[in-house]
This record gives sequence, C-alpha cells and structure tokens, in this order.
Amino acid sequence: MIEQEFILLGLLRQSPKHGYEIKVKIKQILSLFAGVDLKSIYYPLRVLESKGLLDKHIDKKGNRPEKLVYCLTHKGRERFEELLNKSLLDFKRPQFTLDLSLYFLDYLKPALSRRRLAARLTILNKISSSIQKSLNSGKIRKSTSLSRILRHNLCLLQAEGDFLNKLLKEL
Repeated sequence: MIEQEFILLGLLRQSPKHGYEIKVKIKQILSLFAGVDLKSIYYPLRVLESKGLLDKHIDKKGNRPEKLVYCLTHKGRERFEELLNKSLLDFKRPQFTLDLSLYFLDYLKPALSRRRLAARLTILNKISSSIQKSLNSGKIRKSTSLSRILRHNLCLLQAEGDFLNKLLKEL
C-alpha cells in the first residue's frame, strides 16, 4: 500500500484530479517505468481520505456529468514529502528477470545459451534506442521528471548490455 499511497499522493501533489484522470496518468506514464498496475484506485483513494490525507469535492463543468475531484490536505502533503524522502534513500534491490536465468544457465546447452543471451542483447539494444529517441524528442525534454527517469533506465539497460557482451565472450 505504501507504493500506491506514494504514487497517488504524488499525482495529487501535482494538482487536484478526478479518479479517471489519475487512472490515465498511472497507465500512460507511471506503468511504463514503475511497473505499477493499480486494478482499482477508488478503494485506495477512500483509504487515503479516511486517513485525512485527501479531500474530495464535486466538480461540474457545463453539461458534463459531475466528477469527484481529489486533492491533498495539509496532512497529505506532509505524508507525501515523508514518503518521497524515504524513497530517495531506499535501497531495495531491484528485481531483474535475468538473475534467475543466470543462476540456472548451466542447464542449457552452451549454443542455446549464447543464442538466447544474444537475442536478449538485441532486445535491450532496441529498447535503449527507443529510449534514446524519446529523450531526443521535444516532448520529453519539456518534462524534467520523465527525462531523469528515462536517462536512469537507459543507464541500467546499457549496464546490462555491457554485462551480456562480456558474458557472451566468456561462453
């Protein structure tokens, strides 16, 4: 729940939002790099509201249907800052799918191991190239936050690529 709480409070720290808008932000942006998939956001929003971290009000514009808009309370801002500070110093080990495969790699024939690792390297290079193109696009340059995240992910992909190149030479 802490990760969900952090994400929801962070999105509402940007500006008040209605539930669907929050869901879209999570799906379009955060799920790309955070691996976040919130099935339902309304229950966590109710929990945060019951903790006094959020307020909600009804918003009606023109002929459009009414929407519940959520915003942070003072207590919500403090909690968000607490979670952000804690997150910056959290060194939870990232989960890499490659690690388990490396542990059991000796159970594959060497030729198959090399082909699979080379295929992974090809995929990593395509992803890296795609991220680099995104970084070079004007849209990403306007978003400092997304630019930082993409640069971080690019470094991680390049490090894994370097490792795979060395491993392929060893095999």
